[in-house]
Amino acid sequence: MYSRTARARDVVRCAAAGALLCVALPVAALAGAGEWPMAGKDYANTRFSELDEITTANVTNLKIAFTFSTGAERGHEAAPVVVGNAMYIVTPYPNVLYALDLTKPGAPPKWKFEPKPLAAAQGVACCDVVNRGVAFSNGRIFLNTLDGQTIAVDAQTGREIWRTKLGEINRGESMTMAPLVVKDKVLVGNWR
Repeated sequence: MYSRTARARDVVRCAAAGALLCVALPVAALAGAGEWPMAGKDYANTRFSELDEITTANVTNLKIAFTFSTGAERGHEAAPVVVGNAMYIVTPYPNVLYALDLTKPGAPPKWKFEPKPLAAAQGVACCDVVNRGVAFSNGRIFLNTLDGQTIAVDAQTGREIWRTKLGEINRGESMTMAPLVVKDKVLVGNWR
């Protein structure tokens, strides 16, 4: 775990289209078969699963395994992340993060994390109050909030590990993108 001082040294702000966050982390392990650790599945952003249980011969036999309502009524643009026996889902504003237990019937929630972003961020976002996903690496889930914060949450417990503010809604900045974890860095950008 990083102290606040150590985190502050590891944050780099870049003047491009927005801000870039680089926080030192342990090197990410490769995802196992059937896992979906980031919004686009993998670094190539293939959005394709190599699993082959569903075929043209049996696709007509598919049935709903479970449903889950986030309660949020705005645009849901985030692909669920699946690692091990858990599915992680983030909502549009207020960016609530859920962990669902895939080992139990109905996939009940294991925990719920509420980051409580500033309500004023809703008036700043250019493209609705969406969130485009989370990323998993080394036992942590990383998410961005509409008001320009990046947060690391323990994937097992839902406990906040750290939080860093990268955008300022009073300057018209918001954040809807999914974080990308590459080796020992978390990469994010804000929108102005």
